Amino acid sequence: MPATARLNAIESILARSPVQTQPPAPLEELWASDVFTLEKMKSALPKTVFKSIQRSIKEGTKLDASVADVVAQAMKDWATSRGALYYAHVFYPLTNLTAEKHDGFISPQGDGTAITEFTGKLLVQGEPDGSSFPNGGIRSTFEARGYTAWDATSPAYLMDTPNGVTLCIPTVFVSWTGEALDKKTPLLRSNAAMNRQAQRLLRLLGETEVAPVNSSCGAEQEYFLVDAAFTALRPDLQLAGRTLVGAPPAKGQQFDDHYFGAIPERVQVYMQDVERQLYRLGIPAKTRHNEVAPGQFEIAPFFEAANVATDHQQLTMTVLKATAKKHGFTCLLHEKPFAGVNGSGKHVNWSIGNATQGNLLDPGHTPHENLQFLLFCAAVIRGVHCFGPLMRAAIATASNDHRLGANEAPPAIISVYLGSQLEDVYSQIRSGNLQGSAQAALMSLGVDTLPDLNKDPGDRNRTSPFAFTGNRFEFRAVGSGQSVAGPLVVLNTILADSIQWIADQLEAGMASGASLEDAAFAALKRTMDQHGAVVFGGDGYSSEWHRIAVEERGLENLPTSADALPVLQRPEIRDLFERQGVLTPLELESRFEVYAEQYILAIEVEARLLLRMVRTQLYPVIMESMGGLAASLKAQKKVGLSPDPSVLSRMDALCQQMLEGCTALEAAMASEGEGVHAHLRHCVDALLPCMGRIREAADALESLVDDASWPLPTYQEMLFMR
Repeated sequence: MPATARLNAIESILARSPVQTQPPAPLEELWASDVFTLEKMKSALPKTVFKSIQRSIKEGTKLDASVADVVAQAMKDWATSRGALYYAHVFYPLTNLTAEKHDGFISPQGDGTAITEFTGKLLVQGEPDGSSFPNGGIRSTFEARGYTAWDATSPAYLMDTPNGVTLCIPTVFVSWTGEALDKKTPLLRSNAAMNRQAQRLLRLLGETEVAPVNSSCGAEQEYFLVDAAFTALRPDLQLAGRTLVGAPPAKGQQFDDHYFGAIPERVQVYMQDVERQLYRLGIPAKTRHNEVAPGQFEIAPFFEAANVATDHQQLTMTVLKATAKKHGFTCLLHEKPFAGVNGSGKHVNWSIGNATQGNLLDPGHTPHENLQFLLFCAAVIRGVHCFGPLMRAAIATASNDHRLGANEAPPAIISVYLGSQLEDVYSQIRSGNLQGSAQAALMSLGVDTLPDLNKDPGDRNRTSPFAFTGNRFEFRAVGSGQSVAGPLVVLNTILADSIQWIADQLEAGMASGASLEDAAFAALKRTMDQHGAVVFGGDGYSSEWHRIAVEERGLENLPTSADALPVLQRPEIRDLFERQGVLTPLELESRFEVYAEQYILAIEVEARLLLRMVRTQLYPVIMESMGGLAASLKAQKKVGLSPDPSVLSRMDALCQQMLEGCTALEAAMASEGEGVHAHLRHCVDALLPCMGRIREAADALESLVDDASWPLPTYQEMLFMR
């Protein structure tokens, strides 16, 4: 029977028991034990060298090349004492994945012996082959040279696997001609741009001691776990990360019984194993829980400096996927692996601050009196209004398109949610009469034994793509499989640009004789008059909001990546990145080319895969089932019964629809249009509709074919069997 492998998989899963992890160790013993931390540097380096490297890390000063040899020797000694024989420059190309080139510490000697060696030159600069990484036309195929350069602000660490220990060194990746080929270089530039403008504004506000301003990030990672025995039988999960066919089960997430429910035993063992590894790498995983959909879970870290948080986020995805294999799972980071149930996002909690002024997006107890907060928050509002389409482009992928606008994700229209307290404050500013702000209150629960709760002055809004949540903004539209670097680059850059705009307003006002307070209030009012349309506190899912947003407020609705990615080619976006020194026009254009190609390739891979699955796995089983049903009807007639042929007729019609869909999809794939823009639209307007019609028929047939014959693991099995 075609379903033998599937039934065997079910039997093997039922016989599984949780993998036993190492006995729990105290947190202080685990924490950052595999990281070359400042504390380890301090004990291993001469005092002058340590102070030099510490200054570069904490204050962003230029790295003193003369200390590189000493640092490299100390780093090598620490790594080799832990069993490392290799080191790797780790970088982040434009693939959302991590890349690394491993080199040995070994240095053969003339007498036939070998020693370990690691110089400052090897630490600071590497040269991986750059020819095969996506570059969007920056380099020709034959132009292969690329460089990695040590990012001292992100600590080196040990990757300890059953195959050995490797010293991993976070780096940037650039071309021989100097263009950024990675995600880290623009992130560092965007943070520098934001720091320049934020320090300028703080000094205008009268601050004399201003430490470097940094953005922070805490990314909530959602993911699905599916038993690896099922994944092995699903080519779509293996190659596309999502199910291209699959009928919904009778029960999905309707009862909300999985959300925050008791974590299944086998899953909790997996989570504990993941957390143990993350703690060793200094990654502050703080929260774990069941998510909304069956089989869906979340891990959330404490916030960190954006650059370090980005590196840690990449490591988290790597550890989640690698550890899942050890526990007999497949970890799915696709935004929509299962149709009809909750998709997975990566909510990016973002703020800015420094060591002297603290969190610059903390409103305090009286936000109407907090001029510093009001100006920085107003800069965010202006940035989102001016460059909301750019924020949409930053989260545009083929996989995230399946999630955006559904009931588990915000719409593709980018707006800002402030909460009732701040929305009222900025409304007062817009009216020209700032009086006060609503205060937090105590909530009595009506039971003496229960404590009164501190009630926040504003609620939360899960339908908003960009929501203020107390002392930070949460970019809720980021996809679960994405690097957070791209969204952070955009947020930092648009904030830098808007802070510059506000600082210009302050300087002009004070130059005209206005006091700081009057100039600031005028800048705030002008911001809200010109950009307040982006503030929205209602239901982002409602059709009325979509109408109002576009027709009355002038916001853009970019429902697909084919609509959003061309934003990267707009003159105002090119000018923004060039003005702030984050991306050159060539680097920006390369990103459009790369991301457009990735979108097209993702859709075309899915189309080819769907055709193959239908013709080699589903169609033979369906025909066999129809043949058996036809024989049964014939036999019933022979003995004088009157069988109902409607099921066979329906199966025949659906099978015809499925085959016609395959023919139409093949024809569509043969004609893609000329140019990248036409190709993007062709994917949206031609390929995806054909795939949808095929799936509609296949899913209906799954519900009619004998279950014992169906070859693919079903939604019921994959989502509910642990």
